[in-house]
Amino acid sequence: MEIALYAFCVMYSPGPVNILALNGGLRGNGWTLAGYCVGVGAGMFSAFLVLGYAGEALVRQAVLPYLAAVGSGYILYLAYRLFVAEVSVEQPGRDPRSRLRFREGYFLQILNPKGFVVILPVTTLMFPAAQITGIDVTLSAGLISLGAVGAPASYALLGALAGRRIRAERYFRRFNRAMALMLVVVACSIIYDFFVATPGGPS
Repeated sequence: MEIALYAFCVMYSPGPVNILALNGGLRGNGWTLAGYCVGVGAGMFSAFLVLGYAGEALVRQAVLPYLAAVGSGYILYLAYRLFVAEVSVEQPGRDPRSRLRFREGYFLQILNPKGFVVILPVTTLMFPAAQITGIDVTLSAGLISLGAVGAPASYALLGALAGRRIRAERYFRRFNRAMALMLVVVACSIIYDFFVATPGGPS
């Protein structure tokens, strides 16, 4: 129960994954976001498997700084794509730079170092405490990852409901740019956490 509550609170809090889903819903992309949401769940599942079987020490010492660098760059790239996306009320999903598909969801989730930091307590503390080992790690990771699909989906639905009340293109343009700036803040916070507050990144 504690694992489920912890995972729910973390996955459904605002973050780059959910911010992009909210923006996609605002733009009226609707069902085209399904692949993105599934990609997020697949990324979460992959991260759980890596941390569940490879161990905390390997990820923290060898991989996590590189994920911080690559993940921050990827988030900044998505922020740029969102900032320059064309806006059309008549055809809201027209610009290919604004489309969110499986690969965007998967790579955003798998390259987000904060996602690994969130999963670490589950795989290194909560799983052992609940005597979840072996194949049970895979099964539990699969169940939690299904919940990860629902997080961006709920934000997309919220955006779709709000977007139906907004018809002026200038508002969509402002939403795009505001959310792009939020992604920049997220990327900068990752860089600060891993390379300023905790020196000793990749050498």
